[in-house]
Formats: sequence, structure tokens, C-alpha cells
Amino acid sequence: MAETALRDLNTLPISERKNESSSKGGFTKPHAEHGLDERNKKSTALLVETPINGDESLKSGAEVVNTEVEYIESENLNDVEDVDMSLKTLLAGLDSKDWVLVCEALNDVRRLSIFHKEAMVSMLENVIPLIVKSLKNPRSAVCKTSIMTSADIFSAYGDHIIDSLDPLLVQLLLKSSQDKRFVCEAAERALIAMTTWVSPILLLPKLHPNLKNRNPRIRAKASMCFCRSVLRLGVEGIKAYGIDKLIQIAASQLSDQLPESREAARILLLELQTVYEKCHVPTQTAESEDSETGSWEHFCQSKLSPLSAQAVLRVTNIAREGRVLGS
Repeated sequence: MAETALRDLNTLPISERKNESSSKGGFTKPHAEHGLDERNKKSTALLVETPINGDESLKSGAEVVNTEVEYIESENLNDVEDVDMSLKTLLAGLDSKDWVLVCEALNDVRRLSIFHKEAMVSMLENVIPLIVKSLKNPRSAVCKTSIMTSADIFSAYGDHIIDSLDPLLVQLLLKSSQDKRFVCEAAERALIAMTTWVSPILLLPKLHPNLKNRNPRIRAKASMCFCRSVLRLGVEGIKAYGIDKLIQIAASQLSDQLPESREAARILLLELQTVYEKCHVPTQTAESEDSETGSWEHFCQSKLSPLSAQAVLRVTNIAREGRVLGS
């Protein structure tokens, strides 16, 4: 049930589907990136840098500096040439005012995370704030590279970054809610990596406040992450966390503005129903009154307002009827 729900959840919005061409790409100009056709992007492209100080030489036809930008998937990254030197210059590179050097430093963070995990672990508390700074960078090349770096950080360090997660999580939720498709998709993949590698019991309290964010898009992305994390808890983990607490959270998302939030809530409610019924199987000697008291319907009505209980039961009963008809 959990595996099916996870598969359904990961394919909810169109932007969740992989777009191979968005994994490697470049841009002609920052302000024109949104209009590019993702399917036609090459692995590298020229990004034109223009002076920002009003240099008149540009008007006279002076040569413009072109810089190649390439997005490299994690499995295609090569090891750093000199570990000690990379570690020594890492923080300065991440904090550089030269955006090209920042991108190079971000890719070094990725390489070190993959090939020299232990060597960089002591630097994480200084590295992660600089990754967050890059996530806020208006230049899309820096932003996307920092998003890809975040995904590799989650994969390599998992629970070790939990104390530094809050600002990183906020920025990834924001980026996954943007209109620039290639940035949005990269952020969504990073969020999936987060829910895959960070323990649900640690991650859920970090996600919960974002379910009430004023931005409906952020709520939707947070709802999807929350659902994926709950599904990873398993039966015993859900029982320990509290089915009553989780059903109230799911019920509140069921009436949310965006369909992604409502679908995540639906998947979560179906999982909670399955877990509840597994834990409350009536014995043959149980009286009918006791059996009814322990039913899913009674549980929902006892934990939720009448309107919320009605909405939850409508969702779960329809799904139950569908399973019966399909069996």
C-alpha cells in the first residue's frame, strides 16, 4: 500500500515527471530563460554576461564574455583532483562574488559529498548556510546548481543535516513553487531526495509548520513531502507518531486550495485507514457494539469535526468501494 501510494504521489503534478533535458542545460540570458523549450536544451550552452555598470563599450560593439555552464548529474561527477586543496578553498569559493566560482565550488561540494563524505562532515554547519545563500541567488545557473548540491547533501548526510535543515527546506519549497520549470523540477527532485534520506521521525516536525504557509503552492509541496515521509514510517511508526494527530493534519489538507495538497491528503488518509484497520481487527467474540466503537467511521467521528469527518469518510469509503469492485 505504501509503495503504491508513494508511486502515485511522485507522479502527481506534471512537473514531478523527469525531464531528462532539464538535468543538463544552459541559458542564453537570465531574463529569457523562462521561455526556452526544455526539450531542445543541450547539455551545455552559452550564458552571456553583460556589464552591469553601464559600460559604454558594450554599445560600441565590444566583445561580450561568454561562459559555458553545464549541469552534471550526480552519477557523472568525477572526483576532485586534490581533496585537501578543495576543502581549503571551499568556503571562500561558495562565498565568492564571482558566480562562476560559486558554481564551481558548489560542484566541489557535490564531489566531496559523493567521494569524500567523511572529509567534509565537520564543515557542514558552515557549508549549508552558503548553499542557502546560493539558493537565493537571482541567477538561475547558481540557483539550479545549488539545488542539485542540496540533493547530493541529503543523499550523503541524511540525518546529520537536520539541525541546519530549516532554511534549506524553506528555500527548496519556494523554488519548487516557482514558474521556471527547470528550476522547479530540480527543486522537486531535491525534495524527494530529502524525504528519501532524512528520517521521517526527524523530518515531519520540520515539514508540519509549512503545511500552514500563506502561499498555497508552498503548502502543496509541503503536503506532498509530508505524505511521502509518513508513508516511510510504516505501520509501527505511524502508530507511534499518532494516527489521531495525523488524521487531523490530513483532514485539514483535504480542503486545501490546490489539487496537489488534496491528493496528498487523500493518499495519506487511505494509508491511515489501512493502518488503523490492521490495528483494530475485531475478534470473533467481540460484541457488535464494541466492534462498531472500534470502526474507522467511529474513529474519524471521534477525532474530527462533523464536517471534516464527513469529508474523510467520503474519500476513504469511495476508495474502499473501488477496491471491492476491482477485486
